[in-house]
Amino acid sequence: MILASLADSAQYEALHPLFHQAFEYVKQNDLTQAPAGKIVLDGDKLFISVSDITGKTPEAARIETHEKYIDIQLPLTAPETMGFLPAGDCKNSPDGYNETKDITFFTDKPSAYVKVEPGQFVAFFPHDGHAPCIGEGAIRKLVIKVLV
Repeated sequence: MILASLADSAQYEALHPLFHQAFEYVKQNDLTQAPAGKIVLDGDKLFISVSDITGKTPEAARIETHEKYIDIQLPLTAPETMGFLPAGDCKNSPDGYNETKDITFFTDKPSAYVKVEPGQFVAFFPHDGHAPCIGEGAIRKLVIKVLV
């Protein structure tokens, strides 16, 4: 997991060949005004989901992991808290892995929380357990999906 300022994103671009394209697109476009939905940047290798969510309580948020994609999450209009649980501690998955949606949900609880402000991003790598969408009220956010 990485938590950083979008202004410092260049420091992380060497981690994946598509990170530069993803971060530049976000920096060059006002996505607070974009319609909710999917923005395809490079087929199934790189796309952005623009979502309007209602914040959840920490108790209502579920831990999730992915196997095929890195999630780069950016709140745009309000702070969003994310729970974190190391992969080795994600143990209780009643439904198992959903290959179609590339997601596994867990009933385990996060061991730590990070507050992500607008202008910051958090990157969750495959198998990083994360519980997104914790916050109050309406939050516009981006989830950049980067194929591993």
